[in-house]
Amino acid sequence: MYKETNIRSIAKGISWRVVATSTTIGIVYFFFDRLDLAIAAGMIETVLKIGLYWAHERAWFKVKWGRKKIEPFNLWFTGLPLSGKTTIADKVYKELEALSIPLERLDSKDIRDLIPSIGFTREDRNRHMHRIGYLIQKLQNNSISTVASFVSPYRESRKAIREMVKNNIVVYLKADVLTCKERDYKGVYERAEKGELQNFSGVNDVYEEPQHAEIIIDTQVSSADEAAQTILEYIKKHYVK
Repeated sequence: MYKETNIRSIAKGISWRVVATSTTIGIVYFFFDRLDLAIAAGMIETVLKIGLYWAHERAWFKVKWGRKKIEPFNLWFTGLPLSGKTTIADKVYKELEALSIPLERLDSKDIRDLIPSIGFTREDRNRHMHRIGYLIQKLQNNSISTVASFVSPYRESRKAIREMVKNNIVVYLKADVLTCKERDYKGVYERAEKGELQNFSGVNDVYEEPQHAEIIIDTQVSSADEAAQTILEYIKKHYVK
């Protein structure tokens, strides 16, 4: 969120007066053919109108009429590993940034890199989701929206997020396990099937599909660009009008 400072208002006034004063000097000189009179009129006008412009600008800054606050929202991407969450969320985040929305990007990998001791049991994951919900709360208190991508396989943890944050938008990226395996450039599904990774959603742990997702996208049918466009249209319709 940006605030118009006094120095910025003054700078804008000066830049405008350079153009306006030059015009005034030109007009006075054209009609009276006196350069001294034209310059004097231009200087007097400059001093007076810079002050008037500053006062006018600051007065309008205090007027709330005609301004609409963008309520902070949370885009919560959920789905099986390799369903396309990070890829699509990154595309949406980039497009929303271009709209000058105060925004932060949260991804499961980045958070786990910061807190590497987080486990993958149901209890660990649910506790972790409460941490993320608390972080989003604090960002929203400062009018910052979030684009978050987490597997978040359990309904109770997604419910907790919905209850903790404002304007929560669940984006369920639907893809079956076989499709996700085909996209598995990291080999994590293979490792999970060998037992090297425990509590892996879709292999040796459950993924509970959302029952109340605002947006459902079948990534077996829609491309990443198409999915991002669908989500952007939803945001523009409900939050950025």
